[in-house]
Amino acid sequence: MKDKKELDCQTLALKGIKVLDLSRVLAGPFCTMLLADLGAEVIKIEIPGRGDDTRQYPPFIESESGYFMNLNRNKKSITLDLKKPKGKEIFRDLIKRVDVVIENFRPTTMEQLSLGYESLKEINPRIIYTSISGFGHSGRYKDRPGYDIIGQAMGGIMSVTGWPDSPPTRTGTAIADILAALNATIGILAALRYRDFSGEGQKVDIALVDSVVSAMETLTQIYIVEKRIPKREGNRYEFIYPYDSFKAKDGWFVLGVGNDNIWKRFCKFIDKEYLADGERYNSNNKRVKNHVEIKEIVEEWASDKEVEEIILKLLSEKIPCAPIYSVDQVVNDPHIAEDREMFWEVEHPTVGKIKIGGNPIKLSKTPASVRKPPPLLGEDTENVLSGILSYSKEKIEKLNKANVF
Repeated sequence: MKDKKELDCQTLALKGIKVLDLSRVLAGPFCTMLLADLGAEVIKIEIPGRGDDTRQYPPFIESESGYFMNLNRNKKSITLDLKKPKGKEIFRDLIKRVDVVIENFRPTTMEQLSLGYESLKEINPRIIYTSISGFGHSGRYKDRPGYDIIGQAMGGIMSVTGWPDSPPTRTGTAIADILAALNATIGILAALRYRDFSGEGQKVDIALVDSVVSAMETLTQIYIVEKRIPKREGNRYEFIYPYDSFKAKDGWFVLGVGNDNIWKRFCKFIDKEYLADGERYNSNNKRVKNHVEIKEIVEEWASDKEVEEIILKLLSEKIPCAPIYSVDQVVNDPHIAEDREMFWEVEHPTVGKIKIGGNPIKLSKTPASVRKPPPLLGEDTENVLSGILSYSKEKIEKLNKANVF
């Protein structure tokens, strides 16, 4: 990471944008994490005494949740009871002064609190109201509960993940939540751009299921065009071969042979040039059809070689390949961790130095950065009420005694 003084002098891409974040767990917080890293002022509203559910999620560094800290750097935390009239009053006052509000409750939850989009846009017509839910705010399934695994199940990705003889498989990460977070971020930025020239805010409605369906891309087209239902193929990509994982002497690696020229180079490299022009393998379509035979050939060649040796030699011939990393290898790879800064070190007020995930968006003039450690529960409440809302010390003390925050 760059020196903090240097970062302080830089212009932040989203400087001046204020975000009121009611979201919790993963999808919403990941979205606001990206916005905060890029310079938005994110004010996280948490339940008094408890906070975001992930404050109780492992892994823990002493008493602090690594899960929570990774997703909530650069944010301010205030506590607020939105079920109390005074809590709603504070929330409405904040709405007048922010650009974006984001929540990931079930549809109608905010309406039941009289804080839905239709109510809030009367207070601030420029507000961009962003909702992330399982099935969206319209449609016959809108009232169903939504979690990542539900998005993966009904978005179709579980049906094509795994091996032909395995049951439908959830991806190793919460991909439905992450896809929804990315789509919410894009929607917010698009709405901000529209507001620049129209002066009007709008509602951004993101569904976990929609986000997964969109990411299925060609797989849905297979059914639409061919009326064929895609099946689980393991690590093989059914349109290109060899584009798969392969076993070596001491581990696994992948090949990405994307065209005939790469195939010819690969065949020459493994001393089997005859395969390049062989009738069964001289075009991609034939290689896809005969993928079982090719996998056996590649794994026979690799069986007495170590992964590192294979990768170095294949790369020297410009043949796309990579080792299959375990998580520890990802975290300790110098290109990923250092050159690309995908892990940041932050000083936390109670547990000291911690390492968190970096930001994948690399901007040349306005880079993402960490300017504030993950907040303790409610640590910014008084500063937000006095600084943004200009509440007096006496008013804040009165609200505190009334357990509004």
